[in-house]
Amino acid sequence: MNRKVISIANQKGGVGKTTTAVHLGAGMALEGYKTLVIDMDPQANATAGLGFTPSEEQPGVYDLLINDMPAQNTVRSCEIENLYLISSDPRLHGAEIELVSKIARERILAEALLDLEDDFRFIVLDCPPSLGLLTLNALSASSSILVPMQCEYYALEGLAHLMKTVKLVRTHINPNLEIEGIVLTMYDGRLNLTKQVSDEIAEVFGSRVYKTMISRNVRLSEAPSFGKPVYLYDPSSRGSQNYRDLTIEFLTHQNLPSREAVA
Repeated sequence: MNRKVISIANQKGGVGKTTTAVHLGAGMALEGYKTLVIDMDPQANATAGLGFTPSEEQPGVYDLLINDMPAQNTVRSCEIENLYLISSDPRLHGAEIELVSKIARERILAEALLDLEDDFRFIVLDCPPSLGLLTLNALSASSSILVPMQCEYYALEGLAHLMKTVKLVRTHINPNLEIEGIVLTMYDGRLNLTKQVSDEIAEVFGSRVYKTMISRNVRLSEAPSFGKPVYLYDPSSRGSQNYRDLTIEFLTHQNLPSREAVA
């Protein structure tokens, strides 16, 4: 199987990173592609957003990284067919410190995921809003990085720091890491600042900026509190349509068919 591992990363918090990880993963599962979401964030929002209560009793990312548990023993099936999760829990808050003393500490996740080589077409990693060892493990294991960005004043500055980190990872750890693209989130076309920032991002990154923009949407914001992706919570909402469009655009970039294209 030609597997693809994608990190959803941005060291700025509150940019729609977890929402994008959950909905891109769920969207590809709904398109018929067996997909695994890995919650690398100690806040465990992706875990909760897919309907699970973060628990130290449930094997998850912490056990993969710290306890050398086989990856197969940490995978859980979700409500959506073809969608699976490796969960986060509060123990992950201390994992950065515990990883420091481990040999090849940046490569632990990459090695662990070799056990799942033929199990999933896509693996989506929801990274924490920092550039520490958890994010480094994700980038080291990934084929590419997808960056959600809110159209605000400091967005480009944060993106510049992230690009420096990607360059370092390519040089020292993972030379095959590519920029999958930039996704504009919480988009509000009524604001002049939104247009200014989106124009600047397009000028710098050109075709790497996704055409699909994720609009601000109340139903999209409500869905995580019900433990469901918006596709299940309110499939007719604007947020649901935005992420369906993003999924189809993503699959088009991979030269893969979507159900819409097949139809």
